[in-house]
Amino acid sequence: MSHLMNTYARQPVAFSHGEGNWVTDTEGRSYLDALSGIAVSTLGHNHPALVAAIARQASRLLHTSNLYRVPQQEVLSDRLAALSGLEEVFFCNSGCEANEAAIKLARFYGHTRGVDSPAIIVMEHAFHGRTLATLSATGNRKAQAGFEPLVSGFVRVPFNDLAAVRAVAGHNPDVVAVMLEVLQGEGGIHLADPDYLRSLRALCDEFGWLLICDEVQCGIGRTGKWFGYQHSGILPDVATLAKGLGSGVPIGACLAGGRAAGLFKPGNHGSTFGGNPLACTAALTTLDVMEKDGLIDQATIIGERIRQGLASQLAGVSGVVDIRGRGLMIGVELDRPCGELVRRGLDAGLLINVTAERVIRLLPSLVFSAEEADELVTRLSALVRAFLASTCAEVKP
Repeated sequence: MSHLMNTYARQPVAFSHGEGNWVTDTEGRSYLDALSGIAVSTLGHNHPALVAAIARQASRLLHTSNLYRVPQQEVLSDRLAALSGLEEVFFCNSGCEANEAAIKLARFYGHTRGVDSPAIIVMEHAFHGRTLATLSATGNRKAQAGFEPLVSGFVRVPFNDLAAVRAVAGHNPDVVAVMLEVLQGEGGIHLADPDYLRSLRALCDEFGWLLICDEVQCGIGRTGKWFGYQHSGILPDVATLAKGLGSGVPIGACLAGGRAAGLFKPGNHGSTFGGNPLACTAALTTLDVMEKDGLIDQATIIGERIRQGLASQLAGVSGVVDIRGRGLMIGVELDRPCGELVRRGLDAGLLINVTAERVIRLLPSLVFSAEEADELVTRLSALVRAFLASTCAEVKP
């Protein structure tokens, strides 16, 4: 009997090894991985360049702490600054830690402006993490239930609704920042409208607020650009990263620029493990391979192939509400809860995920091939058709 705390409803399968976009379970069965560890395994499994780089670094030095210089961290910060257009980088270990840093940065910014109780505008259906502050910023009541009292200082508005943000600005002088995902992942694969993002940027400039873009799931090339906000031609004051940055080695980052740069000083924030030599080596190798192999363009091409293939195979199928996304971040919305499809996918040798109860979430690695995209479309389309034929839509009151 395992002594694991019961925090996950794990699927009845364990994997022993992987190669590219295929994983093999402990019974020897293979699966096409269309989830990549929830948008983490950017380079798929067992990528030779990544494995070699990790092995070399592991044989030299794993950890020294941030009491000393970490050369790999300095190089990685320069790379991320150049790619993002921002100026400073704080390294941590996960997405929620990166978002915690962003929240602290926004509050610190507010206090420098004389705001005693800084508030941050956040979005409905957002997901920023499971620590108390990031959970409070998250727009998922189910995830928050049982953990009250939540952290105060967050004002929630509908996603893609500029009028709602402006209305808050008109009556709440304590607002210091707006925080959002430019492509909501856990919330059901919903894209922020480009004009909305540009207007948000202008509104933040008008009121002297920080614009914080949570890029934990959509960043590092997944949408077809290094950062999701780059599709709209804007530059936030703060951006957060994790998931795909280290291709499976835990690393997170909070990037700051503009009016958010230069705020933190020694002692204001920290992390024991953040940006250690091994994690930074994994991240640098990930960026190197992405640039060398043109994986950002690949994300656009393969993502479009998957969406178009699904649209063709599922055209006219009753129960399919929408197929949406950008790059290799794709959602297929059905008209009924479809969590059962995760298990059915396992039976069909396919790893997928369901979020927001009714949205099949696909997050393939950036090394997904055209042939694998077609295989994904074939297997998933058959699963969806069979599921819809065998279940009834939920009757709405």
